[in-house]
Amino acid sequence: MSVRKSYTPEFKMKIFLEIIREEKTLAQLSSEYGVHPTQLKQWKKIALEGLPTLFTDEQRAIEKVKKEYEKQSAELYAQIGRLTTQLDWLKKKSGILPQSK
Repeated sequence: MSVRKSYTPEFKMKIFLEIIREEKTLAQLSSEYGVHPTQLKQWKKIALEGLPTLFTDEQRAIEKVKKEYEKQSAELYAQIGRLTTQLDWLKKKSGILPQSK
């Protein structure tokens, strides 16, 4: 049974930058970092396809929506916490839940 290696985005970026510098061949980079040349080609392709979106308004809009979603999500979880506490208190006061002594 083989174990798949997992690489961080930072590691992939470092290798991509070396690939586009063209100071070393893919075979040399593959040997140096222990990553198959086919995988290096795939990372290069993914990076080159994604680069144009870094400079578009669309990407900034996506980031803005993402931040708004995270903020709203945090607010909703806080509200759920408050409501749960209030509900438990009301249950205890109404006699639905036994009161702790």
